[in-house]
Amino acid sequence: MNGMSKMLMFIGGAIFLIGFLIQFVKIGKLPGDIVIKKGNTTFFFPIMTSIIISVLLTFVLYIVGRLGK
Repeated sequence: MNGMSKMLMFIGGAIFLIGFLIQFVKIGKLPGDIVIKKGNTTFFFPIMTSIIISVLLTFVLYIVGRLGK
């Protein structure tokens, strides 16, 4: 198996795992996310959710980069 096929299998497995976990974890309603409600308008800014997704993607891309070498 060459490097590209391994990378695609890893990415597919990661997407499957993330999709499976999202069913059980309510992402987007974490402490640290900003919600402002005024009248009929709601402003939602997911700071903590963005940080967690960034850390997870950084880890996944690091692993994919290490497998490619």
